[in-house]
Amino acid sequence: MKKEAIRKAQELDSADRLASFRSQFYFPQKDGKDCIYLCGNSLGLQPKTTQPFVNEELKKWQEYGVEGHFTGDKPWVSYHRNSKSILSKIVGAKEHEVVAMNNLTTNLHLALATFYRPKGKRTKILIERGAFPSDFYAVHSRIAMSGGNPKIDLVELEAVDGSDYLSIAEIEEKIKELGDELALVMFPGIQYYTGQLFDIKKITQAAHKVGAFAGFDLAHAAGNVPLNLHEHQADFAVWCTYKYLNSGPGGVGGLYIHEKHGANKDLLRLSGWWGHDAEARFKMANQINPIPTVDGWQLSNVNILSHAAHLASLKLFADAGLENLRAKSLKLTDMMEELVLNSDILADQIRIITPSKHDERGAQLSLFLINHGKSVFNYLIDQGVILDWREPNVIRVAPVPLYNSFADVVNFVSILEKAISNER
Repeated sequence: MKKEAIRKAQELDSADRLASFRSQFYFPQKDGKDCIYLCGNSLGLQPKTTQPFVNEELKKWQEYGVEGHFTGDKPWVSYHRNSKSILSKIVGAKEHEVVAMNNLTTNLHLALATFYRPKGKRTKILIERGAFPSDFYAVHSRIAMSGGNPKIDLVELEAVDGSDYLSIAEIEEKIKELGDELALVMFPGIQYYTGQLFDIKKITQAAHKVGAFAGFDLAHAAGNVPLNLHEHQADFAVWCTYKYLNSGPGGVGGLYIHEKHGANKDLLRLSGWWGHDAEARFKMANQINPIPTVDGWQLSNVNILSHAAHLASLKLFADAGLENLRAKSLKLTDMMEELVLNSDILADQIRIITPSKHDERGAQLSLFLINHGKSVFNYLIDQGVILDWREPNVIRVAPVPLYNSFADVVNFVSILEKAISNER
């Protein structure tokens, strides 16, 4: 690794206004030292405030038992409201359009039950080829349970040139082609394998133009890139919180429903008692009166311990500022891209399949090993670098602005050079 790159990383870290947040996370250890953790796109690190947040609710349970539902400044009966303010900012929505509940796939099934209502010739769902399994299995089963044929009604779009890049023009053209046969466009905010950031606004506009709904899986986008769901008129979105939102393995999921749908009490949905008139909830009258917001899709009371961990991380986002996080994130990926492309060792051995344009990528770079296999990844792991492998031959690397440094990027690329050199 050139001394110039090391010096630049030191300068950027010294000037980094977010540098102090690194000390607020626990890092896995290797030989008594912090690992280089570049896997926040799979599981975010644990904030040091997580345990106190969770312990607060454990203590309340210990001291009050069931009365904890109505005790203290965060009573359990309304605990989900505590995350709405920062969540609405993270996904670009109004507070009454977002709620933390369940997990991603459960929320996706709930949304599909409402927004995939095949009728007449309008029966098709459009997804991208190679969609994350959460999306594929959910839409496949929803079509089948609605009496359709997934082999016909599930349309998987791939790039016409067979590349990893799916342009917005190709997506818009396919939506136009499907026309009045299209019921729903279901796309990710960021494609998990390539790291490509999709244009939610244009996809939504294209879907609405032909009379279809537009929904999004934000598992790799929430807490990673700027989002503006309300203004872009997306109909629904779901996300998990254990990746960039650092809320713990299997942590609570999230749901967004645009207010025009939330206010429509006649919209069909799979109901639970927590989604109906909160004031009458404990009167046990079993009256159908959905809450006229996204809360009308809630099923049951909140998983308090998981949500407490979620709140701990959300406070860090509020303190750091979303604009600051995005600015640093782009600098981190720019540095990594530059180091890989300018390396005498790596330039002809690695193809970066993540788009280079800032408006088409988030914190992840996907590195395709041209002439090498998983032994390179294994070497990195042995050297204390934690990242993610995806078949075939892709290492997904995610420098997260809340806790990764520019030195992490330089050190990773240096170890990667050694790994490739050892293979030759």
